[in-house]
Amino acid sequence: MADFDAVTKAVVPAAGLGTRFLPATKATPKEMLPIVDKPAIQYVVEEAVSAGLLDVLMVTGKNKRSIEDHFDRAVELEEALEAKGDGDGLSQVREPADLATLHYVRQGAPRGLGHAVLCAKQHVGDHAFACLLGDDLIDHRDELLKRMIEVRGAYGGSVIALMEVPREQVSLYGCAAIEPTAEDDVVRVTDLVEKPSPEEAPSNWAVIGRYVIDPAVFEVLENTPPGRGNEIQLTDALRTLAGRGTDQGGPVHGVLFRGRRYDTGNKLDYLRTVVQFASERPDLAPEFMPWLKEFLASR
Repeated sequence: MADFDAVTKAVVPAAGLGTRFLPATKATPKEMLPIVDKPAIQYVVEEAVSAGLLDVLMVTGKNKRSIEDHFDRAVELEEALEAKGDGDGLSQVREPADLATLHYVRQGAPRGLGHAVLCAKQHVGDHAFACLLGDDLIDHRDELLKRMIEVRGAYGGSVIALMEVPREQVSLYGCAAIEPTAEDDVVRVTDLVEKPSPEEAPSNWAVIGRYVIDPAVFEVLENTPPGRGNEIQLTDALRTLAGRGTDQGGPVHGVLFRGRRYDTGNKLDYLRTVVQFASERPDLAPEFMPWLKEFLASR
């Protein structure tokens, strides 16, 4: 199989209003809500970096300035920590600014994920890129994004991450119709449906928030009318690309992901994620887990 152009840039849409977490997100971006003591958006950037993507574009919106501040230097805070001799704190404060080269562009209005991706056109240019959604956290031990970049290098086109979900949950996701390939974890995507009813879903394989996308998507998005929710849907654009050959930006393949994914898109799953992360922290688990067991036993 041919090798296609290398993927070197990541796009992180972070312009959503976060209405599911009101009132906390009235003044604080949902992407900055902490998973124990680190904002969710930092985990996403760390994942991109671990896959070799050191050029990261954040697509932000109004009231998202704290995201930029988090990935910038905090000189006064650093000086205070240094004066106290707090080396650990100093390292944690400096780490976000040293992760990658961060760029920012604003999405003027919340017109959907497809429109947010379209905002990256000037920065990305004519190169394939990764797109990581902040609602989905992938465990650092499961190198999903690296595998997706490998698949793009072998097959061209675009690659989406697919995870099997219970039939009653398919209406929460975009779902894919798939065909097998010679590789156990790779499928050819023949159709995509955004948030179908269980009866209309082509499969139980749902699109989760990781994509490696051919630049042909920009031309498609520019001509994609608003879809579900009166928003420009990335799923609709990928559906178009799925029917094309490599000379036109297609096809679309899926990586079947059976690893560890943490959903932070709603309150209940966010709480589950915080508990899971705390339970695996060597500095917290020895005290947290006995307390949690005692608390549950008392209910």
